[in-house]
Amino acid sequence: MTRYRRLLQQVRTSGRYPSDEEAERVLDAVLALLGSQLTGDERCDLAAALPERARAVFAAQIPLPHPVAAPAFVETLAHTLGTSLTAARWDASSVLATLTDDRLTDRLLAHLPRGYALLFGRADLAAVA
Repeated sequence: MTRYRRLLQQVRTSGRYPSDEEAERVLDAVLALLGSQLTGDERCDLAAALPERARAVFAAQIPLPHPVAAPAFVETLAHTLGTSLTAARWDASSVLATLTDDRLTDRLLAHLPRGYALLFGRADLAAVA
């Protein structure tokens, strides 16, 4: 099984999608949106960790100067997929929790605004200032 097929199956299982096509639609939408949020070494390292097909979707996006807050990420995803905010949170988590190992996830979360941890399937334990 190719790396991409393995990733797609992980997303399909995690999100409980009825078909590979639906899992791929969600995977592409989340990767495209995430590609607009990350810059620097973390962007390069995530791209290197992705299978070629997924990397192309992620890397095709021009990063914003500053990443949007997690709620705005979910709202944009909901609009892109034509779904509710609740479904978009599920979709984001179904993809983001499958993408990386713990070390890279820690680095990504350090460069994204607070609130993304939950989308990556992590508790958000940052202290409130």
